[in-house]
Amino acid sequence: MMPTGEGATGRGPSAGLIESGRAHAPPPSDDADATEPSGQQLEARIVGTGRELLEGLRAALNAMPDPTPGPQALATRTGVDKVLASRVLKAVKSGDPLGVMHRAPGPEPLRRLLLGLRKSGVAPSDLAPAERAIASFERLIRDELGDRGALETIVSAWVPEARREFELRRKQGAFRAMSELKGSQANVAIAAVLLAPSASDQARLDVVWINGLFGLQRLRPGAAVKFATRRSEPVSKTGRHPTTLDGRPIDDPGDLIFERFSSTPTPRLDVQRSGETVHYTLAGDRFGPRSAVDLVFGEVNRGEMRRYVPREERRRAFVFAEVSTPTRVLVFDAIVHEDVFPGSEPALRLYDTSFDGTASVNDPARDIDRLDLLERVEHLGTGIDRCRAGDVPYYGELLRETASASGIDGSRCRVYRCRIDYPVYGSQVVMSFDAPPPPVA
Repeated sequence: MMPTGEGATGRGPSAGLIESGRAHAPPPSDDADATEPSGQQLEARIVGTGRELLEGLRAALNAMPDPTPGPQALATRTGVDKVLASRVLKAVKSGDPLGVMHRAPGPEPLRRLLLGLRKSGVAPSDLAPAERAIASFERLIRDELGDRGALETIVSAWVPEARREFELRRKQGAFRAMSELKGSQANVAIAAVLLAPSASDQARLDVVWINGLFGLQRLRPGAAVKFATRRSEPVSKTGRHPTTLDGRPIDDPGDLIFERFSSTPTPRLDVQRSGETVHYTLAGDRFGPRSAVDLVFGEVNRGEMRRYVPREERRRAFVFAEVSTPTRVLVFDAIVHEDVFPGSEPALRLYDTSFDGTASVNDPARDIDRLDLLERVEHLGTGIDRCRAGDVPYYGELLRETASASGIDGSRCRVYRCRIDYPVYGSQVVMSFDAPPPPVA
């Protein structure tokens, strides 16, 4: 994972008039299956099946001598495991057809429960509605959807609780798969950007990036551990160059590393420049859990962004982080001086970068690449001391030192955070702001 800053113009590293080349789906065939249910029809079937299942299970449980057992009591009476009993009781207590479809076990586990209820003395007539409902449930999954995973995907769009659980499980699975395929992973990635008026040019902003990868390791021999930084505008146009916190030119990748907050011995980086992108690769050949390192590095870019944007341009300023290393947690903080973007709260967007690379929020053509996930930005308050993070050792101290060394008054900064569990590999996390127009002379 490597975060990146973007200028107030919002132009990406490859701006220009270029046709996307995006593939378009072919039009539907004239002989398409006319019996295929519409979205509304399928939704009605799912809700109807959920209602039938809710009523059938409720009737079966109410027919027990004690109709309000806890999970352990229900498991003991029916001979099923406690997890199954708990899922059924939660599904019924939800009282909502879609909640039942989200929480209920599959048809076969439900049939085991009914068999246990029959053995415990519940009459077959009291079990019949539940048996019919389970049969309808099974037909829906088999004939309409294909498998239970497809049902969970659909229901997650309608039930917020289901969606949170669905996203977390899928993101966790994606993390495991990509870390094994890439052969590398990190426990925590941080991306902290500080924005403040530039002392040399009040019309522009200084941008300070602090990046960190904690528990970074190769999982197998020969795997490359790589991340990158990008300039938002070609340096040749502005004459700007990134520097260390104390203002020195970056002549060696080791100049970027904050040794006090990184592992000992200090991890080494190999560097390769390609246009406005700088690629960094973790040097060495160690792998496995004992090879894990903490790597913290950063740079200062004086006058990197425009502070003001004329209203007629209708463009937003934005900063972003790219998830280019599989990681369990991403902590993305925007630390914004009180005189920067006054009155503006950041909007969050996530993009899939696999087709067209990093996106600009000012390019409507990239809206199709947005990821619809339940992530959000929190306003932590004013003052850099608000930037506490239990995932990252010495994080507050790191940021205070960075702000002080780069000449930024941390006590006068608004703090915004987007924390993501299992961020999607290959995604771009963007915070954008309304930039004010230039002051009237």
